[in-house]
Amino acid sequence: QVQLQESGPGLVKPSQTLSLTCTVSGGSITISAYAWAWIRQPPGKGLEWMGVIGYDGTTFYSPSFKSRTSISRDTSKNQLSLQVTSVTPDDTAVYYCSRVQRVGHYYDYWGQGTQVTVSS
Repeated sequence: QVQLQESGPGLVKPSQTLSLTCTVSGGSITISAYAWAWIRQPPGKGLEWMGVIGYDGTTFYSPSFKSRTSISRDTSKNQLSLQVTSVTPDDTAVYYCSRVQRVGHYYDYWGQGTQVTVSS
């Protein structure tokens, strides 16, 4: 059973960098059948797709986040990372990591999400 668990600080000050980790268990992040995405949901809004990292480490970002977002991985720890620079209160959201089936592009496993609030 694949499990994903997001972790990181729940409170970040404006202009700082938000850093989150997604720990994956039950399956390797280097399996070619899958990619791994970060998605967020601001309060009262829908899901926002931020970007994805493939089994080989290649990344692709939403144009809305590309200038401030970096997704990376640590294969020795089977972890994914998300960094968002220069955060504002608009970056307040629940952040999720998810596994993506490369065939069909459907999101079959999700973490429970982690709340991040940007406030001074």
